[in-house]
Amino acid sequence: MKKISSYAVVGLILSLTLQGCQTTQSNLKQDPKKSAEVRTQIAAEYIRSGDLDAAKRSLDEALQKDDRDATANMMMGVLLQQEGSSSNLEKADRYFKRAISLNSTDAQIRNNYGRYLYQLGRYNEAEKQLQIAGSTLGYDQRAMALENLGQTYLRLGNTTAAEQAFMSALRADQSSPVALVELAEIMYQRQQYNTASDFYEGYVRIVGSKNQSAQALWVGIRIARANGDNMSMQILVNQLRALYPDSQEYQRYLKLQYSTEAVWK
Repeated sequence: MKKISSYAVVGLILSLTLQGCQTTQSNLKQDPKKSAEVRTQIAAEYIRSGDLDAAKRSLDEALQKDDRDATANMMMGVLLQQEGSSSNLEKADRYFKRAISLNSTDAQIRNNYGRYLYQLGRYNEAEKQLQIAGSTLGYDQRAMALENLGQTYLRLGNTTAAEQAFMSALRADQSSPVALVELAEIMYQRQQYNTASDFYEGYVRIVGSKNQSAQALWVGIRIARANGDNMSMQILVNQLRALYPDSQEYQRYLKLQYSTEAVWK
């Protein structure tokens, strides 16, 4: 299944810091809520570093201190989702739902839950959560939520809504590579090649020509072909072959390289 955006689950964790760790142990004992908050912050750092077992221990302690902490419940959902086994994915759903019941206005919880639902192929449910996150003004990861929403619409076959979501993501963050490459793809499929080129070139300016994803290289190859730019096309093909020889995109190129079909899908 195509991953939602280019970032891992960790990329959607709250921008938590360890500032709370300056709190003394005695204060933590006197304030269970603060203790839960600090342990949740520590767990976030463990997840970022890939130490899921330590993160689980910290979150267990946090929830023992305050099982009504919405962020701790959300983080447990993120942790179980990242571990990825079927049993833990099932458990994650309960933690996300509890987090929302405890704080229904938290856009980060909605965004993370939407991403989780997308991963499981529950696109209609994901759409609802991501719409809420994407419409929450002031949310510091709103552009990411809108990218996720756009990719969910693509899975639902609603290209018009996807385009609107990606354009909204660009308004929230003009340097969104996800939105740019997805819009390039949408415009290419509509045979609006000049507009597709503009979005693709914007993507390349942001990430650099040598740091393109397989998806972006495939978009660039097809745009160059449509524009009759054989030299650029061959450069991008060489790049795709060198960097992503086992990718679906390169396998698709191999199947289509001798095709005279007007639009390569």
